[in-house]
Amino acid sequence: MRDSEPRPAELDPIERASIDELRAVQVERLRWALRHAYGNVPHHRSAFDAAGVRPEDFREPADLARFPFTRKSDLRDSYPFGMFAVPREQVARLHASSGTTGRPTVVGYTAQDVRTWSRLMARSIRAAGGRPGDRVHVAYGYGLFTGGLGAHYGAEELGCTVIPVSGGMTERQVMLIRDFAPDVIMVTPTYFLAIVDEMLRQGVDPRGTSLRVGIFGAEPWTEDMRAEIEQRTGVHAIDIYGLSEVMGPGVAVECVETKDGLHVWEDHFYPEIVDPQTGAVLPDGERGELVFTSLTRQAMPVVRYRTGDLTRLLPGTARPMRRIEKITGRTDDMIILRGVNLFPTQIEELILRTPALSPHFQCVLTRAGRLDALTVRVERRPDAEAAAGRRAGAALAEAVKNTIGVSVAVEVIEPDGVERSLGKMRRIVDRRHEPA
Repeated sequence: MRDSEPRPAELDPIERASIDELRAVQVERLRWALRHAYGNVPHHRSAFDAAGVRPEDFREPADLARFPFTRKSDLRDSYPFGMFAVPREQVARLHASSGTTGRPTVVGYTAQDVRTWSRLMARSIRAAGGRPGDRVHVAYGYGLFTGGLGAHYGAEELGCTVIPVSGGMTERQVMLIRDFAPDVIMVTPTYFLAIVDEMLRQGVDPRGTSLRVGIFGAEPWTEDMRAEIEQRTGVHAIDIYGLSEVMGPGVAVECVETKDGLHVWEDHFYPEIVDPQTGAVLPDGERGELVFTSLTRQAMPVVRYRTGDLTRLLPGTARPMRRIEKITGRTDDMIILRGVNLFPTQIEELILRTPALSPHFQCVLTRAGRLDALTVRVERRPDAEAAAGRRAGAALAEAVKNTIGVSVAVEVIEPDGVERSLGKMRRIVDRRHEPA
């Protein structure tokens, strides 16, 4: 990392509150949120009634387990505006998912929601090491995706100079980093590595740029990826978490001084961990599916939204708010291969420990007869010879077998052979249902 550490910055009062003060805020806001959802969203009213609960049944956080979950399918079934709790004319902004697997999920924000989001993103950027006056290079996509505008408004709220580049045009990304000298970059980690590769192609030293902090989100990434980024670029690699159904980026973030998990802004989002199969609430420290209830959202409150992300809750460190571990995977990206559960992040960890292989890879699923097969397509590093790449591929296959307990094929390909993502990387390519 750079020799110059981020300068101190004043925290919001709630970031210095006691646990008892934080819990009191949560209880008060949960009461309001449940009343708001029940009174204004037909889906929540019917779901509460079917479960035999009313908002007044909530008295303490443990009571939340009595209330029904909200799932992504509920948002899709209510497309486009059925989950809104305010009249459409009070909705200041709309965002939506890509809808690649069906109807998109649409989310709305009142003007106050947008202000809250901006302030939480400013809080997140500051926790990550950004400071007022910094230049922030935003390479998340703009538009219906929440990443670009969330980062943009938060950086402006903090008092930064925003460079709204968006995704794509990788050569231009490098030119602007070189010419505009940003302090902070906000981007997906896989696209940042593509930018770093382009720097090397242009003869730019990735460790010689002005960048001090990278705030990376929108896809799971590992501690090995952090080590790769920090070693190659010298930046502080910080994880940020969010999802549009709950707000967007800025629901949780790592603090630059600890980098030991993402602090959830619990004054606005109440987290739970549940068993993915049974839905039972698990104690802090146990791994399961992350669930959120929004505490302050006006336009579209969510009650016990099942994110599909797998992690665990841990005590606060740099802030009183609880932390979530880095997301290890999702319930919907888990590969079950001959009875063994496998996540792309596990493959990533092993690849990054294999010197001749690059972080650019995909998991390709195929089916021969009744048996599924997995091929890991991974690039060799540009400075590795083809023979070294072949040996590394054999070593990776052995490491997967020994570590995860399943046999996979490994195809080591030339540099730039894996498609480059301008946003979220497509790690899994499922060809099991394609014609033979």
